[in-house]
Amino acid sequence: MSEPRRGEDYSIREAAAPDADAIARLHVGAWQWAYRGLLPDAYLDGLSADIARRTAWRRQQLSHGDYEGRTWVVERAGAIVGFADTGPARDEDAIHGTAELYAIYLAESATGKGLGRDLLGYSLDDLHRRGYTAATLWVLTGNDRARRFYEALGWRPDGATKTEQGPGVVLEEVRYRIDLNR
Repeated sequence: MSEPRRGEDYSIREAAAPDADAIARLHVGAWQWAYRGLLPDAYLDGLSADIARRTAWRRQQLSHGDYEGRTWVVERAGAIVGFADTGPARDEDAIHGTAELYAIYLAESATGKGLGRDLLGYSLDDLHRRGYTAATLWVLTGNDRARRFYEALGWRPDGATKTEQGPGVVLEEVRYRIDLNR
């Protein structure tokens, strides 16, 4: 387990089962503010009804020691204001030694303060320490804010795209990649 990191007014640590509800609520809230205008309002508004299921899934995930992934949280003033999920790459064409950033989200009030950059950096440092040599992530094609964020930190599109369809939503995504040996 990696040591927690402390900043001037925040800390980053590995998530635990008692964090499940806060992470689930943050996840839904982050989708609702970050994807407004990119995904249908009805879909985003409907996510609130899914918090109990997301909490149960997250609690189960964080309670089992055999899970290969890691979830990191960033806290300010005792509240979780961001999280990142990482683990082995899930893509069929993943090269051995490639990890994946499954998710990274912040509360809207926590953006623009360097917390996302620090959380991502901490997550990538952990992957590198665990022996991964590269990482990938998927981002909505039209999510220019997130794409600028990733690109400013050295991530680059690798040419892969995918379309996922769910109830009431179509997600068109592009894959980014970064070398962890940088």
